[in-house]
Parts: sequence; C-alpha cells; structure tokens
Amino acid sequence: MTELRVIYKSEVIVKGMTLDDLHAHFLPMDVGERLKELHRFFKPQDIMMTSSFGTMSVFLLHHIYRFTPEQRIYFLDTKYHFKETYEYKELLRKRLDLRLTYVYPDKKQNDLTTEESWWINHPRMCCTANKIAPLEPYISKHKVWISGLMAHQTLHRSRFRIFEKNGDILKFHPIIDTSEEEVQAYIAKFALPRHPLEAEGYGSVGCTHCTFKGEGRTGRWEGTPQKECGIHLNYYYKEEKT
Repeated sequence: MTELRVIYKSEVIVKGMTLDDLHAHFLPMDVGERLKELHRFFKPQDIMMTSSFGTMSVFLLHHIYRFTPEQRIYFLDTKYHFKETYEYKELLRKRLDLRLTYVYPDKKQNDLTTEESWWINHPRMCCTANKIAPLEPYISKHKVWISGLMAHQTLHRSRFRIFEKNGDILKFHPIIDTSEEEVQAYIAKFALPRHPLEAEGYGSVGCTHCTFKGEGRTGRWEGTPQKECGIHLNYYYKEEKT
C-alpha cells in the first residue's frame, strides 16, 4: 500500500488535484458532505458503489438515501450469501429505494469453486473467481469507486485514507474515519434495521463458507491465511509499477 501511495503521490487525479490534495479537501467534511462533494468532482456515470449488505452496510446506504439517492449500487452475488443477507438486501432495497445492479460470477467458474471447495485450500482463488473477475468489467467503465471500508475494522484498512488508488480506479472511502460507536449511534438514531445474523453473534457477514460467529471481523476466513476480501486488495492494478 505504501508503495502505491509513493507512485501516485504527485499524480493529478481530477480538477488539478493529487491524492493528497483530495484527501485534505474532503477530510473536514462529514459523510453526507463528502458524498455530495464527490458528485461535484465526477459525473454520475463515472461513479460506482458496491455493497455486500453486511452488518455495517446500512450506515453508508442510508447516507446514500439521504444525500445522493441517484447513486447506483452494485451487489456482487457470489451465490454464497446467507439467505438472511438476501432477505436483508431486499428489505433495505425497498425501504431506502436503492438503485441496485446485480453482478454475478461466471457460472462455470462458480460451479468449479463449489465442486472443489476452493474456499478451503484456495480462498484467494475463490475470491478471484467469484468477486474480482466479475467486477472487472464494471471497474473499467468507471473512474471512482465508493466503498464502505472503515479504518477500525482491520489493520489493513487502518492504512487507508479517504482516497486511494486501486489499480486503474480511484477508491473513495467516505466513512473510513468513522468509529464503530458513531455507526451504532447513527443506526439507533434513525431506527435502521440490522442484519438478522448480527443478533446471532456474527459481527461481520460475507459468504457462508468463510463467515463464522465472532466479534467484529474475527469470524471471517477463520482457519485460513485469508484476512481481507480480495476486492479491497490491489488486484485491479494493471499499469506497470516503477
């Protein structure tokens, strides 16, 4: 991550501003202001957003509902989500009037990961087939990608700023500096529905095979070397590093 920051440090990203400039400009703003300001820098068709409809997703989705309701949201359906996640997605889609686009993995690749249980011995390959590859066509059509990562969630995420480069697309983290306490207070204030599995002890929810009960993200990829979702690593980097 540090290496990529050095590479892009002085590169002009948009409106004559570098990554450092963008971070400094957006830092004093709250989440709603950041979302609205992003639309001053980029055209709607250049902005994409993904959501896994996990335990913390409603926080950012509700901000989208309030401040940029026209934003299209991509739901990556790996075919391995809990039935509770599908139900929760539908609940939020209707309540927040979300504009959803469904992204699916290649069926043959998805079937192969099932037949050979890639999530056991090859979790990164499983992520590549079911998450990274399906998103690539959408990545190539946009300039900036809104993501709901928060610094307190993992050590890897704690290194991120509001703007980062992930390959050929600019990642925008409008809630990166939001604390868990702030998220919980916001959810309570607006009486937002929670993911059904949260009450059963799941602090974070992803694919069924790689999600276990645990506080925060401790239940993700338990017993494997995998610690982070593949789409949040720098797999979309296509330019030659120097």
